[in-house]
Amino acid sequence: MNTTELKGDWEVQKGKLKQKFAKLTDNDLLFIDGKKEEMLGKLQVTLGKTKEELHKIIEAL
Repeated sequence: MNTTELKGDWEVQKGKLKQKFAKLTDNDLLFIDGKKEEMLGKLQVTLGKTKEELHKIIEAL
């Protein structure tokens, strides 16, 4: 998963993540250029998942 993949369909992926994990907020899923790792770190804490698990979840959307 690269930055282009996140940016291209991020609005769609964000909606699917919010459906799958109801506790996610817009702030949890705020994607800012250059801050992908920070966002993924927040998701790790919020969802209790590893970085690898998050990548798999996002790729599967």
